[in-house]
Amino acid sequence: MSEEVFSQRTTTCGALNKADNGKTVVLNGWVHRDRNHGALHFINLRDRYGITQVVVDDDASPALQAVASELRLEYCIAVTGSVRLRPESMVNPEMSTGEIEVKAQSIEILSRCAPLPFQIDDGKETREDLRLKYRYLDLRSQGMQQRLKLRHDFILACRKYLASRDFYEIETPTLIKSTPEGARDFLVPSRIYPGKFYALPQSPQLFKQILMVGGMDKYFQIARCYRDEDARGDRQLEFTQLDLEMSFVKRDDVLSLIEDLFNSVFREVMNYELPARFRRLSYNDALNTYGCDKPDLRFDLPLRDVNDLAQKSSFATFKDIVANGGDVKAICAPKTEGVDFSRKYITELEEAAKIYGAQGLAWIKVGENKSLSGGVSKFFGGLEAELLDRLEADEGDMILFVAHQNWKKCCASLSAVRTKLGKDLKLIRKGFEFCWIIDFPLFEYNEQAGHWEAAHHMFSMPQAEYLDTLESDPGSVKGDLYDLVLNGYEVASGSIRIHDVELQKRIFRICNFDDKTAEERFGFLLNAFRYGPPPHGGIAPGVDRMVMIMSEQTSIHEVIAFPKNTAAISPMDDSPSEVDQQQLDDLHLIINHPKPKA
Repeated sequence: MSEEVFSQRTTTCGALNKADNGKTVVLNGWVHRDRNHGALHFINLRDRYGITQVVVDDDASPALQAVASELRLEYCIAVTGSVRLRPESMVNPEMSTGEIEVKAQSIEILSRCAPLPFQIDDGKETREDLRLKYRYLDLRSQGMQQRLKLRHDFILACRKYLASRDFYEIETPTLIKSTPEGARDFLVPSRIYPGKFYALPQSPQLFKQILMVGGMDKYFQIARCYRDEDARGDRQLEFTQLDLEMSFVKRDDVLSLIEDLFNSVFREVMNYELPARFRRLSYNDALNTYGCDKPDLRFDLPLRDVNDLAQKSSFATFKDIVANGGDVKAICAPKTEGVDFSRKYITELEEAAKIYGAQGLAWIKVGENKSLSGGVSKFFGGLEAELLDRLEADEGDMILFVAHQNWKKCCASLSAVRTKLGKDLKLIRKGFEFCWIIDFPLFEYNEQAGHWEAAHHMFSMPQAEYLDTLESDPGSVKGDLYDLVLNGYEVASGSIRIHDVELQKRIFRICNFDDKTAEERFGFLLNAFRYGPPPHGGIAPGVDRMVMIMSEQTSIHEVIAFPKNTAAISPMDDSPSEVDQQQLDDLHLIINHPKPKA
């Protein structure tokens, strides 16, 4: 390494332009590209702010030529030099610094780089396991740096907006009492109290409600949450929420606040204008029209009920399902240039539907003069006009049917077909389409356990009209619940909360928690509710998922600095890992390894 004293930068690699012509500057960064043309060297120097071209001219000193010849990719270096304009034919409009270059006067190697496991270049595909193992290299890529900047900007814009609306940012504990909230808790053994455990919070739910009892009125935090559940593209074991709660509010107050918040954030961060108010869909309408409670509204393709036409048809399978209380739904796939509705493609659509419970996928093609052909068309003789009118189908389109005894499975199966068509037929519009899903069921029945459970969580207020029939007809009760959906992802969930002790106990009992168990698990909340709690409600947008969508990614790994992989492992630091026996002894723990299967 050069013996020169470290030259600290005077500017960054993304800041220089033609106005800096003639200035002497010091740049620090990493060698992104190195082109050696004998005595002439071109070095692309990169830092978080951009890339600057550094040139070692053929008249440079032998010492400078020697250092330049020693450089390799990702060496960390300091360059002192003078800014000069590039020749007009060499200007690079793709670079913010493309009008200038820096003529090197000296180069200091600050640290060397071992042979790279992959090239740090966003144009090249690298396996995710390799990227996560060497995350410190992956973080140097332009894509990761831009996405983490977007995450920073998003969080900062949220903080600024909420502070302007009189919200306090308040931290809640990370080590808490284990309470059932849906997923498994991560447990933390106590060294001081053998046999007792803290839990990591699945959300700050109980504490933010207690903050309302404490008169904080408007609270938020950027909350770390932990759930011991299987990972997937838009979910992992640890995640971040923008958690907020307000006193003396109703549902519309919360929804309006979030609409105003994201209008402000998208305008500031994305230079994107959202509608002032987001579309609202009831839970039942969302399922009936789009097949799911998180519909992607960037394309149309609604699901249509065709029970009446199925009954008029001569197709025995459809007729029997409808006669026995089932449903037949259909969707129209529009004629699209470059897409052939071949038997092979229909089979692919059918496989997508079967994942969600469909037994099969029936189909009809619309031909010239709106004639019907193929699939189950022969069973719809005399019903052509009604069917085409119902599906708004035209020549070259294809009509697809799912029939099932279970309405939800019928909807979900055809929703999977809708999603695949949207992608394959390139129907999805660019942009951001928010919508609210409201009027959720408050309870759902767990067939395996044989009792009712909360559809979201047990602290959500029932809608007022159902208060007298909670116990007698739990299945019909709608909650004062709301989800925010963006581009086919649920990005926030919330509710107006229960603030009455006796009503909270009723909900616990319906969910199979008797009074004794409820006091053991939630006594501190119930006790707080005995001291004048205000009506309150809140919501928790997911930071990871929001930024993932805003950056047009499909995995939250792309917007988290150090994520776990889909096997819940961190390849970089090899967690989870074993600990030594002394640590186990201090915690009074014994590892009971599962016995190998015979």
